[in-house]
Amino acid sequence: MLRVLGQRLLSARAVSASAPRFFHASAAALHGDASKFASNPTYAGRTMPRYALERDDTLTLFFYFTCYVTCSRSVHIKFRLRDDSVKEVEAKTGMSILDVAHANDIDLEGACESSMACSTCHVILEDPVFDELEEACEDEEDMLDMAFGLTHTSRLGCQVIVDEGFEGTTVTLPQATRNFYVDGHVPKPH
Repeated sequence: MLRVLGQRLLSARAVSASAPRFFHASAAALHGDASKFASNPTYAGRTMPRYALERDDTLTLFFYFTCYVTCSRSVHIKFRLRDDSVKEVEAKTGMSILDVAHANDIDLEGACESSMACSTCHVILEDPVFDELEEACEDEEDMLDMAFGLTHTSRLGCQVIVDEGFEGTTVTLPQATRNFYVDGHVPKPH
């Protein structure tokens, strides 16, 4: 998926003049001397259409540079799904387990968008992988205390970053998740 996003971003497609543009780039800005571009009125507003990004491409740009370009190695990870089937995926090092799941259409919720404010991305890791990770911080442990099906190798998927040690490991999804806002939230009367 990330490869497709990167190819889409870098493709030499023409952007129409009427399309809303979020980022304009000139040859000077793209090839090293950004100060020349910023301070010289000759370059102001000059664009190269093949590098002009539309607003919907900003997310593509973010994923391309943070996950595809900077993540140099791939590892194979297996996800044991809630129905006990196993799905093997390729993951780039440097991505979180939650990002890997989302990139491969695995149903791992992540309701708080990785802000460590829920336990919906709770996963269960194998002992050898769990033992190699840094200890969970206090905030993560607090969220895990509310997770459904907590085990001694439970972690939040948004806080676990894939590295070479994950090669061949199996990440198990618990049978259910607890999203207190959706499942048990009772609004207080005003």
